Amino acid sequence: MKFIDTAEIKVKAGDGGLGMSHFRREKYVPAGGPDGGNGGSGGDIYLEATNGLSTLLDFRYQRFYEAETGGKGGTNNKQGRSGDNLTLKVPCGTVAFDCESGEIIGEVLYEGHRLLVAKGGKGGIGNTLFVNSRNQAPTKTIPPGIGENRAIRLELKMIADVGIIGSPNAGKSTLITVISAARPKVADYPFTTLVPTLGVVSHKESTPFVVADVPGLIPGASQGKGLGHDFLRHIERTSVLIHLIDGSQDTAESMISDYDGILEELSLYDKTLLLRPRITVVSKVDSLAGEEIEGLTNLEALNGFRNYLKLKRTPFLEISSAFRVGITELLDKVIELLSLNKNGEINQ
Repeated sequence: MKFIDTAEIKVKAGDGGLGMSHFRREKYVPAGGPDGGNGGSGGDIYLEATNGLSTLLDFRYQRFYEAETGGKGGTNNKQGRSGDNLTLKVPCGTVAFDCESGEIIGEVLYEGHRLLVAKGGKGGIGNTLFVNSRNQAPTKTIPPGIGENRAIRLELKMIADVGIIGSPNAGKSTLITVISAARPKVADYPFTTLVPTLGVVSHKESTPFVVADVPGLIPGASQGKGLGHDFLRHIERTSVLIHLIDGSQDTAESMISDYDGILEELSLYDKTLLLRPRITVVSKVDSLAGEEIEGLTNLEALNGFRNYLKLKRTPFLEISSAFRVGITELLDKVIELLSLNKNGEINQ
């Protein structure tokens, strides 16, 4: 299925039903008074989160949704039937924005979580309620309310505990296949990952956690270049970031450029992301396995990058996903940070 994480729709809540102006005209009731009932309320429109959906694809095909209008008031003071509410199923983690004002309407985060996005109109008032000592035969009614009519932008922000970030070909997809059951497409060219991938990781005796492989970022991603701008939003909900740098590059300068470039894009998109717990990981260090594979590990360049991180006093780990080396230490660190975050001992 094609991954769609944004959509714009129009919603129209139901209008209220008309109140009735009516007088009793029955045999043997010569002085029948007004008995017009009130109209029913129009239906509301809600968003409801469900684990059964992973994209907003359905909203690309149908863009207008309308709830039912309330029923007209009846004789004998009968209340009109309220219009049925309309519930739109969306993936967990969906945020709704008002297109006109740009303001956030709200978000739905977990299974069954509901959000009112359009309120139905109130039912009209029938003439019965206007009877008083000075007016025993009122014909007045109050018109029904109009249901809200608005354009809404939906954005899906994946809910994951850990986000894996890095430049294209940093090894994100390979890592997620090693630590979880997720199986994204893996190949040696830029933008292999066209959609975020979620995987569930179980490690030792800890509580399983969800990790997201976020598509590769490039310079200018925060301004809309490449794929990064569309998927940076998926980093916002993560508690811990794993920042991968390809350790097989030819020069230390290229590794440094990748490392600094990703941090700059995070800062430009949202400065608070730099405050989030982050594990710096040098990937594709296949020499860790005791095997020097030609074209995969340039020790001179790698040593230059190691020295750069040490000068910046940035702790880092080294892994080889291909040989499953360093993975246990990485997951131990992730679990440690998740535990600290859960206990409120670190700030995001």
